[in-house]
Amino acid sequence: MIKRLLPTLLCMLPLAVSAQTTPDTLKQVTESKSLRVCTPGDYKPFSFDKDGHFEGLDIDLMQALAKTVDARVNIVKTSWANLMADFTSGKCDIGVGGISVSVERQKQAFFSVPYMINGKTPIVRCEDKDKYQTIEALNQPQVRIVANPGGSNEKFARTMLPQATLTMHKDNLTIFDEVAQGKADAFVTEAAEARVQSKLNPKLCAVNPDKPLQYAEMGYLLPQNDMRFKLYVDQWMHLLQASGQYAQLADKWIPADPEK
Repeated sequence: MIKRLLPTLLCMLPLAVSAQTTPDTLKQVTESKSLRVCTPGDYKPFSFDKDGHFEGLDIDLMQALAKTVDARVNIVKTSWANLMADFTSGKCDIGVGGISVSVERQKQAFFSVPYMINGKTPIVRCEDKDKYQTIEALNQPQVRIVANPGGSNEKFARTMLPQATLTMHKDNLTIFDEVAQGKADAFVTEAAEARVQSKLNPKLCAVNPDKPLQYAEMGYLLPQNDMRFKLYVDQWMHLLQASGQYAQLADKWIPADPEK
């Protein structure tokens, strides 16, 4: 009898091990009452570190998500270069901060349903707005492009603007000063950030943020193989958008395209 049962038991062993190792993030967050949030914290209007206090659209949204399970938000500060390594190592439950959905990131983590379409948009000095309307105009050796390392902005610059002169700038909060001060001609980022920065600095203008150079979607990083948590986050976002609460929060942080 034992000999006959042994093959069946051995076949069932991988299923048992798999069931034990499948993450249950929702249970962990609910029991610990802590939602650990990885974010670089340098990307207005999504998430930015203001003297140790994090603000932005994604921070407000994470507070709303945590409230649904009676948990608190605990920020785990990371960088764009280290975002995926920190997330996949288990340092946090969700990754936020203006993260573009990509197949490369999808290989290592799940994404939530996209909550915003936010394509690549140049931000330039206002006197140069008419000059840099297209990729062709930007992709010239005499055009000085600045980019921040480790994210989709660097990838866009290297793949779509290979002929331009590229300089890397590590601090995403001060990178716009490089353009405003004439040290660079353009920084290609997401439309939402370009809108915010053009409102903050009268020297800067977003170039056609309603017609971006490249389509992009924003989403949240979620633990791979944890469908329960993904479905929970997706349903929460759906209800937030359907109720109008998401639109209220977005209007708070993202201005309409300013006319200059």
